[in-house]
Amino acid sequence: MKNVYFIGIGGIGMSALARYFLHQGKPVAGYDRVRTPLTQALERDGALIHYSDSAQLIPPIFRYGGGDTLVVYTPAVGSDNSELGFFRQNGVKTVKRAEVLGLIAADKWLLAVSGTHGKTTTSTMLAHIMAVAGGGCTAFLGGISKNYGANLLLSSSRFMVAEADEYDRSFLQLFPEVAVVTSIDADHLDVYGSLGELQRAFATFVGQLKPDGALVVKKKLTRSGKPTFVQQPLYRPIYTYALDEQADFYAANVKAIAGGCYSFDLCTPEQTLCGCTVGAPGRVNVENAVAASAAAWVAGVDARKLPEALKTFRGVQRRLDVQLETPAVTYIDDYAHHPEELRAAIASIRGMFPNKKITGVFQPHLYSRTRDFAAEFAESLSLLDELILLDIYPAREQPIPGVTSATIFDRVTIARKTMCAKNDLLKLLSKKDLQVLVTLGAGDIDAMVESIREELRIRN
Repeated sequence: MKNVYFIGIGGIGMSALARYFLHQGKPVAGYDRVRTPLTQALERDGALIHYSDSAQLIPPIFRYGGGDTLVVYTPAVGSDNSELGFFRQNGVKTVKRAEVLGLIAADKWLLAVSGTHGKTTTSTMLAHIMAVAGGGCTAFLGGISKNYGANLLLSSSRFMVAEADEYDRSFLQLFPEVAVVTSIDADHLDVYGSLGELQRAFATFVGQLKPDGALVVKKKLTRSGKPTFVQQPLYRPIYTYALDEQADFYAANVKAIAGGCYSFDLCTPEQTLCGCTVGAPGRVNVENAVAASAAAWVAGVDARKLPEALKTFRGVQRRLDVQLETPAVTYIDDYAHHPEELRAAIASIRGMFPNKKITGVFQPHLYSRTRDFAAEFAESLSLLDELILLDIYPAREQPIPGVTSATIFDRVTIARKTMCAKNDLLKLLSKKDLQVLVTLGAGDIDAMVESIREELRIRN
């Protein structure tokens, strides 16, 4: 394999792989629907990228490379993609992103972080701990680390950290030494059909631990120290972690400090590390810190080095990401797109600003997710003081008859609620008395962050 071509190169996981192969010295090219900061960065690094689905735009060395070209595609790309069809018709090997990640991980000592939410921040925090206190690591992340300005870390170390994505059962391509499970809530029912089937996939994932491996799992997912979602004996060490209760690893004496951050005592099986802090705001990040610290400890990192690593962690873009803070208004952007993620994000923001009005702008992601969890979305969004609800971002889906943002909106119980087209959002916000504003969602709402920030900066 000499050349690597990516269909959907701008995705967070795909772009990390593309950058990895660029650093390997391979010619890299690809297609995506829109130009983004991720694709622009890849172009600066030497990737050839175009933005129209056309086999005629594929560079010649990739089109006619035959056995020299590997084509990587994301599950979000439909089977009707003409470029994917072209390669298949011409006998060029095509593989999903997860398969390639699994092949890269096969030669590494793998720490894989899974969960329906929490995995991006936890894996990014774990990668930072390994980089600062564990001698380095290669890392494939599902978000942009603020410490490194990238979703890829490269190292000659034997360690690798990867976000283990449950969508399309991608994480079943990974066979880790350490597996972390942060949460298992009903999601991706378009793939799994039921929560039970999703749980069985997680059971298969942790069953793929190497013989000398270990599981780190949130305590609420266990009973008597055993994972409730695993039916067969695991025959691997199991470590529980928690925020509000005693576990193998847990946080005690959690206290709010400046900037929305927290101090806490990190309790491990061997010792208690007093006065720890996390350099990213939100109570939820204390829990993420406990999970990441547990995984690093299992990997052999000296526990005495954990506090400094946690203190210097700066967070992940679009995860409780403070965009603007003035005496008059604070603006935060967050990727939350599942009811439980929304609940956790809003609760964390409420803890940071207990006496201020919180206005949330939410863009639902996927028609199927909106249909499946409308009541749960409404319950979580009702924790806001004021809601502005945008239209559904369809992503890979076609519209479902009868499913719109109103499916959620009508169930929201707070009095202050408004439906708004995305193009009208800035005008609407200009009329609002805002104290804390948070934009939420996994669609393209992030494209408005800069405009919203500048609007608020001018006003305040």
